[in-house]
Amino acid sequence: MVTGRVIQRIAPDALAQLSAGRSTVLVSGTNGKSTTTAMIVAALGGTVATNTTGANMPGGVIEAYSRSSARVAVMEVDELYVPVIGTATAPEVFVALNLSRDQMDRVHEVGAVQRRWVSYLEGSEAHVIANATDPQVVAAVGSRPATWVDPGWQWRQDSIVCPRCTEVLTWRSSTWSCTCGLHQPVADYTVDGDVVRLPNGRSVRLELALPGDVNRGNAAFALAVAARSGVDADVAARRISMIDDVEGRYGSIEVGGRPARTLLAKNPAGWASLLPMLTADDVLIVSINADAVDGLDTSWLWDVPFEALAGRTVGAHGIHRADVALRLEVAGAIPLVDADIHRLVKRMPQGPCVIAATYGSFEALRGRR
Repeated sequence: MVTGRVIQRIAPDALAQLSAGRSTVLVSGTNGKSTTTAMIVAALGGTVATNTTGANMPGGVIEAYSRSSARVAVMEVDELYVPVIGTATAPEVFVALNLSRDQMDRVHEVGAVQRRWVSYLEGSEAHVIANATDPQVVAAVGSRPATWVDPGWQWRQDSIVCPRCTEVLTWRSSTWSCTCGLHQPVADYTVDGDVVRLPNGRSVRLELALPGDVNRGNAAFALAVAARSGVDADVAARRISMIDDVEGRYGSIEVGGRPARTLLAKNPAGWASLLPMLTADDVLIVSINADAVDGLDTSWLWDVPFEALAGRTVGAHGIHRADVALRLEVAGAIPLVDADIHRLVKRMPQGPCVIAATYGSFEALRGRR
């Protein structure tokens, strides 16, 4: 973000200047921003200005605009900076993925973030493509026209009460509603296994290189954005299927003399979507740091459904490895603790190795910190 910060110091209105005359798509949410942004860029094809490194605050977005003259821009935006960046760039499309809890010392409470989105969207002319299954997102969008996506995600821990009136929400099967009238909109795009059902009644099959239900949902948002640009759904799906790595997420490194797949997970909702990606043969190491980007608060570990790992040997690494080990033990897993990732990998059982980490640890593992 250094380049962007220097530009902003010289020209405080740099975001508005650099984005003027471009067709901009902004992508925001607590989880999935980087992957969905990469999928949209791929689906659109051609040259696109984008912040591929995930630097999603004003400095990073300015830098991304400054190094490309492409007419189309797709930028991921930190959820707290949506009003600032959205007002300056006047996007044609705003993609609202989700809103869920994060570390309280790093990010505001969910309702406070949602209210920032409300304040931005009330004055924005952007077309919104939004998650119909997330009450926080639906409340932020309000009554304005939108393209609704049902990505098939089932995280409900941040949707116990209505974000509009605070009454307890009613969940029936996979839909929700409130007595105040707020309810789950009918989806224009629906994920059903490996298929995305489109507004025109057609369906497109996804053959993704990236694993998990969460990425099929991300792909549905990308298809919706591509459709607004006139890209055929089958063409967009083929382009998305070529993505097999997003800045190290889902990539592979060598650790302790064996290959290891690296996954990024930073909060309960992210971990809940990651754990089902593991096969019975996968050997998991959980690496949790306490850098500023990770948050100092580790209480969120108790909201992660680690009970899915009961009976399995799981590595505990990172600055907060002791906290991780305790959480795993309570969940019924068998923790192996070590400060040295190479030594820990050598101690783990045989099988495909997967290292799931928060930002600070993830970047260190990838050799970028």
